[in-house]
Amino acid sequence: MKTSINSEQFINATHAFEYYYDKILLEGEEYINTKALFEVGFTIKNPEDNVITTPWRNFNEEYASFEWQWYLSGDPSAKEIEKRAKIWSRMYDPTDPDKRVNSNYGHQWKRNNQLNKVINLLKKDIFSRRAVISIYDGKEIDRYAYDTPCTTSITFYVRPSSINKLNMSVKMRSNHLTFGFCNDQYFFSNLQKMVANSLSLEVGYYYHHADNLHLYSYDFEKKNTWEKENLSLHNPNKTS
Repeated sequence: MKTSINSEQFINATHAFEYYYDKILLEGEEYINTKALFEVGFTIKNPEDNVITTPWRNFNEEYASFEWQWYLSGDPSAKEIEKRAKIWSRMYDPTDPDKRVNSNYGHQWKRNNQLNKVINLLKKDIFSRRAVISIYDGKEIDRYAYDTPCTTSITFYVRPSSINKLNMSVKMRSNHLTFGFCNDQYFFSNLQKMVANSLSLEVGYYYHHADNLHLYSYDFEKKNTWEKENLSLHNPNKTS
């Protein structure tokens, strides 16, 4: 499968995560309490294999599934999701009794019926180049005082070389690898599968592009810490 000339290719999301964790630590630029890579693009060949299995990452599929269902509801209120992830409590205007956020992606793709319109476009023209959902919108930047969506757009497309498969491209302005990417790819790959099913197509590849892919300083030692702790557990006679 040939995609972009400069695109790294991975079997699944776990392989992509592990590769870029090491690459950011090794090559990332110091950037506002992070290490970051810029203009990163890569392909996941099997996006349905979307559960991160890296032991030290401790991916919470139950939470990810709950957040996915929240997106499907299209309800921008963070009242329930903040009970499971405190980060959401910082993402709405504290004077808003409904606790509405901008980063419920389902709310965004349901605005102006974007998702259904995209599906209908592809039903009419399987090779349409207009099957694009916008998330971040510069025209609404004044609304982003508390919560700025990290994703800019999602594009669905079918290639003549694989007419039975729906591919997807996700563009992000900013992407925290450890939490953002791991959770986001889970949601977006589920969306890809949902759209593919609605078109009676197979799931193709998933292309992910981040203008800024980063790790925060608190991420830097997570892998080493886990490995040291587990080395001690498996070597009870080891002394330091």
